[in-house]
Amino acid sequence: MDSPRVAVIVEDDQDIRELISVVLNQSGFEVHAASTGASGVEAVRVNNPAIVTLDLGLPDIDGFEVARQIRLFSDAYIIMLTGRADEMDTLLGLETGADDYLTKPFRPRELRARVSAMMRRPRFAGDGPPTAAVASTSVPESVTSDVAPHSQTMNSASDGASASVPKVVNGLMLNSGDRTAEVDGTELELTRTEFDLLHALVDSGKQVRTKSDLVRRLRGEEYDVGSYISDADERTIEVHVANLRRKLGDDPREPRWIKTVRGVGYRLVH
Repeated sequence: MDSPRVAVIVEDDQDIRELISVVLNQSGFEVHAASTGASGVEAVRVNNPAIVTLDLGLPDIDGFEVARQIRLFSDAYIIMLTGRADEMDTLLGLETGADDYLTKPFRPRELRARVSAMMRRPRFAGDGPPTAAVASTSVPESVTSDVAPHSQTMNSASDGASASVPKVVNGLMLNSGDRTAEVDGTELELTRTEFDLLHALVDSGKQVRTKSDLVRRLRGEEYDVGSYISDADERTIEVHVANLRRKLGDDPREPRWIKTVRGVGYRLVH
């Protein structure tokens, strides 16, 4: 398991590297920094962080390749930092394993908010907020959801013992206890964000979730709090859902699990 108090910064610009380091240090993290892609990959391997900030433009290998390499052995949350305005670069970053992105220049409080949202997500069902949470915002209580009739659980979700009982939906087995997912007995290699999205959809059952709902779920907020959601936030959800479908082998035209409700959002097939 990675350390909730460790972060790795992969950034070649010294000023930005120092700024990020100050933000994360003040937020309670032990910080390790690297100025190249290769040394960044090694820093993640050695230090096993919970959070990685990753510059897209590095002097040796680009951030896309660094993210791919990190994803071979780490499930740390990756926040990609880019000075490029091209939306395709942002989408490609998410497709290669990043969980979120920020465009330079960014405000320190925005970085703190993104890290805080990630650290509020429980790693295991029933976990409280990690001690490395970087904001004073209280962690919302679990959202009560309408579960699909064919989502099988052995006990009530309110029973602590049931937290590790897998849910089974059309051959998909989702175990929130150890954060694993299997399709027809084959384990899926999901990023934390992909797992959290899949878990949200399974929990919601036949209830449609808008992209805004899912953004808030990833932030650790209640679905209906009304916080601001940008177009970029919603596009991020689209990319993550596309990645989920690819890993599930789910055809959006004839979905087995994730159905698009045009103009609204997504729901579980039932």
